[in-house]
Amino acid sequence: MSKERSTHMTKATPRVGHGVPGSGDRASEPRRPQAGGIVRAHPSPRESESPGMHARAADEEGVKHFVLDTNVLLHNPNALFVFKEHEVVIPYMVIEELDKLKRSEDDIGRNARACIRNLDRLRAQGRLTEGVEWGRFSPRVNAAAGVGPNGKTGRIRIDVGHYERPPAIGEDTPDNRIIAAAWNLKRQGMPAVFVSKDLSARIKSDSLGIRTEDFENQKVDADRLYTGWIRVDCDAGAIDDLYHDRLLEAARLEGCLTEKTEDGETFTHELLPNQYVVLIDRADEGHTGLARRLNDTDHLIPVTGPRKPVFGILARNLQQTMALDMLLDDEVKFVTLLGSAGTGKTLLALAAGMAKVFNEERYDKLLVARPIMPLGRDIGYLPGDKDEKLTAWMQPIFDNLSYLLSTRGAHAVAAESHSTEQRVQKLMADGKLVLEPLTYIRGRSIPHQFIIVDEAQNLTPHEVKTIASRVGEGTKLVLTGDIGQIDNPYLDQSSNGLSYATEKMKGVRLFGHVTLTKAERSELASLAASRL
Repeated sequence: MSKERSTHMTKATPRVGHGVPGSGDRASEPRRPQAGGIVRAHPSPRESESPGMHARAADEEGVKHFVLDTNVLLHNPNALFVFKEHEVVIPYMVIEELDKLKRSEDDIGRNARACIRNLDRLRAQGRLTEGVEWGRFSPRVNAAAGVGPNGKTGRIRIDVGHYERPPAIGEDTPDNRIIAAAWNLKRQGMPAVFVSKDLSARIKSDSLGIRTEDFENQKVDADRLYTGWIRVDCDAGAIDDLYHDRLLEAARLEGCLTEKTEDGETFTHELLPNQYVVLIDRADEGHTGLARRLNDTDHLIPVTGPRKPVFGILARNLQQTMALDMLLDDEVKFVTLLGSAGTGKTLLALAAGMAKVFNEERYDKLLVARPIMPLGRDIGYLPGDKDEKLTAWMQPIFDNLSYLLSTRGAHAVAAESHSTEQRVQKLMADGKLVLEPLTYIRGRSIPHQFIIVDEAQNLTPHEVKTIASRVGEGTKLVLTGDIGQIDNPYLDQSSNGLSYATEKMKGVRLFGHVTLTKAERSELASLAASRL
């Protein structure tokens, strides 16, 4: 099997007034939001040449036949059930590949086993080679699946045919056999669609004239991703009232949220729970304010940022002020931070977590996790026990912890230790700081902890769901990452778990998000992030 198988922002310049932090920052305003996660694939036809096949008539109104590649089912084993009233065709070679991968102990093996279990349950409903209507299969799956008009569901069929292949794909490989199933459906006049996450397979099938699509059921529009904040031009009275009354009714901004796009369309911004608003005085751009909609109430509250350093860290720009405000609010249980390298995502999350766990004792532990995803060629097996192996993967976290423990917040913990390394080791020995790979998180319940998952852009939507579902009572979950630096070969800016969670969770009162746009690591890091 092939190895591959298996915001846009408009800049504006808010200036500081009424104590708004981040003086001189350039704020950026998101484009009009769009809903993501739309299924764009359509099912594929069947072949009269398939043994024992009773395919629907090709002239049946609107029914298409989707031929699924193995990597689609490895990405999401429930992909079988998202094609509405259409028919899903699974070439026999896909079953063979799933069988080879099912013993793997990673997520690929788990998804292969889940898909095989789904097919086994369907088998109890009828002969899969003749097609089974999945709507009767399981209310649990049906509730989470995509259905057609009037709740109509489709069929799932395993194609056991072995077809003659055109010369271009004459070599007998698993990829070519799977593509051949779609090619023969097309040759029979069926409305076939080949669905694959393998770029090479999509190019080959498209070259044969087969309608070819990526699996986009869990994709969002990365160019219009929710940023967590907007810029609003308003009258001076609204800004004055915000800071005088420490509260501002959202209705005061109704007339200020409508604007025109570059193509002349008019749209109105919707203020979502925990969304930040940068207020700019129409008459004086130097008169500004920063507010946040308080959960799902109809009020905005002023945001001024922490008056004291948070474990030795102060916000350096407007977005960092928003991020710290969100991280330190115990009412917001799920936070995502997105930004390019050097914007401070991980450092801010760690500083807030350490302040909450070590200084305020609001949470029992600080748990930090990263996906095990190397950049470039892997160095192979690492020596030592679990903790020694983990040191290499968690080195970026150790770097940030060492920096924080060497600053003004260091005196709060392990004062008797003489080095930052000793302080980190003491915190880990005391059980207050836990560093783990995400490999061991499945099946756990994690109450009363501050959880940070770094490099979350390398997680699939399913993995993010798994992590979020581990959160117990009194726990706060923070995901950080840069969707411009994805190392997972099966994900992109639109399909990764961080983008998916950000877009799907917006509007929930327990959720908050901030997109950081300004690099603060160093002048060189800022230049590299923008130019390279």
